[in-house]
Amino acid sequence: MNSSITNSPEETAALGEAWAEEVAPGWTIALCGDLGMGKTQLVKGLARGLGITARIASPTFALVNEHTAGRVSLFHLDLYRLDTRAQIAGAGLDEYFFTPRGVTVVEWAERWWDEVQRSRFSVQSPGGRLRWVKFTSEGETQRRIEYEDFGS
Repeated sequence: MNSSITNSPEETAALGEAWAEEVAPGWTIALCGDLGMGKTQLVKGLARGLGITARIASPTFALVNEHTAGRVSLFHLDLYRLDTRAQIAGAGLDEYFFTPRGVTVVEWAERWWDEVQRSRFSVQSPGGRLRWVKFTSEGETQRRIEYEDFGS
C-alpha cells in the first residue's frame, strides 16, 4: 500500500494533479474517509491535471457530475446520500464504475465496494484499474492518504 501525507488542501489537490499524469480511460478512483478529509480537494487537483477548467464541486445532491472537456473525461460521483448497493444501482450509478469512457472518481466508495469486490475488479472491468484510496486525519490540517491499485 502506498501512502502520502498532505499538510493542506493545496497539497491534497497537488497529489490529485500528479495522479492525473498516470490515469487513463477505464480507471476508477474510489475515495473513502470521513467528512472534511479532502476527498473533493483531491478531485479538484485531478481535474486540473486533466485540463478541466470547470468548477469542481462534490455532487452530493446531483449524485454525478460529468466533465468531458479535458484530456480524459472525468465522472465524479458522490454516494453519501445512498446507503446500499441496491440504491446505488437503482440510481443508475453502477454503470460508471466499470466504464472505459473516462476516469470515474467515487466519493464514499465503501458504500459500493467491499474487500471481495475490490479484489474482483479486474474480472468485472477487463483492462480497467481501481485505485482504492483511504483518507485519515493526522492532525487539524494533516491527512494521511493511503492507496492500493487493483486490476491492470
